[in-house]
Amino acid sequence: MFGNLFKKKRYYFEDEGTVIVDLDHAAGKYYDETMKKLEIESYSGDEMVVNMGPQHPSTHGVLRLELVLDGEIVKKVTPHIGYLHRNFEKHAEHVPYNEIIPFCDRIDYLASMNQDIAFALAVEKLIELNELPEKVEYARVIVCELNRIASHLVAVGTFGLDVGAFTPFLWAFRDREKILDLLEWISGARLLYNYIWVGGLAREIPDGWLQKAKEFLDYFEPKMVEFNNLLTKNHIFIERTVDVGVLTPELAVSYGCTGPVLRGSGIKFDLRKDEPFSYYDKFDFDVPVGEGKFGPLGSVLDRYLVRIDEITESIKILRQALDGIEPFKDQDVKAAIPRRIRPKAGAEAYVRSETPRGELGFLVRSDGSDIPMRVKSRSPCFSNISVIDEISRGGMIADLVTIIGSLDIVLGCIDR
Repeated sequence: MFGNLFKKKRYYFEDEGTVIVDLDHAAGKYYDETMKKLEIESYSGDEMVVNMGPQHPSTHGVLRLELVLDGEIVKKVTPHIGYLHRNFEKHAEHVPYNEIIPFCDRIDYLASMNQDIAFALAVEKLIELNELPEKVEYARVIVCELNRIASHLVAVGTFGLDVGAFTPFLWAFRDREKILDLLEWISGARLLYNYIWVGGLAREIPDGWLQKAKEFLDYFEPKMVEFNNLLTKNHIFIERTVDVGVLTPELAVSYGCTGPVLRGSGIKFDLRKDEPFSYYDKFDFDVPVGEGKFGPLGSVLDRYLVRIDEITESIKILRQALDGIEPFKDQDVKAAIPRRIRPKAGAEAYVRSETPRGELGFLVRSDGSDIPMRVKSRSPCFSNISVIDEISRGGMIADLVTIIGSLDIVLGCIDR
């Protein structure tokens, strides 16, 4: 009776006892009309409260999870955040607009380019700067998509590590290093770039950089085939992730989930397609969504597969952008940068963009000075981590580790 107890992660109990069985594998003699679905809150067994984190390596940062456990079954998860709070919004309200960009880098430090472009677009909208050199727009897309691939490589590599696959983690970080080399060459930094400025870029594109970016794509595409053969198509990996952390489309929307977490539940929403910013409307690419090929729609496997497919789509965008920038490579990337940013008093702008972890929004309000009166950032990771209790109940502690990995959180983005 107990041989397949935890195989499907569905638990039941009998009215007059505390025996937990799996209905899918219960023999006929054990099943009758008195068997009801287990309600986590009402179960009368012993409970234990355990802290996971903030130093626990599987929490992907300084996140503390307060777990209520019945044995190894998770009954409740309460995330405790704030360990990485940097007071970004208040800092931004005390420095000039162009000096806020380095603070944006540190919101999601695994995708700094994507943070910078969102804030730059918000300020450009605030000061009604509507036209930028074509070279700037193409270059922004190129560095953002390179950063998206680098971010997803961290996500899928560490996710494989969470479920016990070590080699894919090393392969992912090997190829990420090549992207960081490119971004260091163009910006001078490997992680926090301060490269996308209001109205332009901080530096010109170095000679030979575009060709090296094309060579990287030629190298990288076959490497992703090898990665997928090793991990994505691995039978053990699929079995381990296919029925864990199921997030229904309705639940994803009600919690405000975005990015691969939302698309993993089958909802096709990507701001690069639905509300195109910069030059994204010029490129041909698809929006991958979860399909529940191997099990329930919205599992941790679906969220993983969305990120894998998004890497392929980013490569498609990069090839088009690298070809599209060629006619404009002699333009000045600093030509449209305003000498001084002083929006009209009372002016307000809100811009949202698609980062590797979902929708990042910036609200900027002006009082007429060169320092914003109010800056508000909308964090994708904050909404995504909020759903963890709903999708973890009834699972195992080991499943919770994979659920955290599938949400791909960055604590700098959550805490800001």
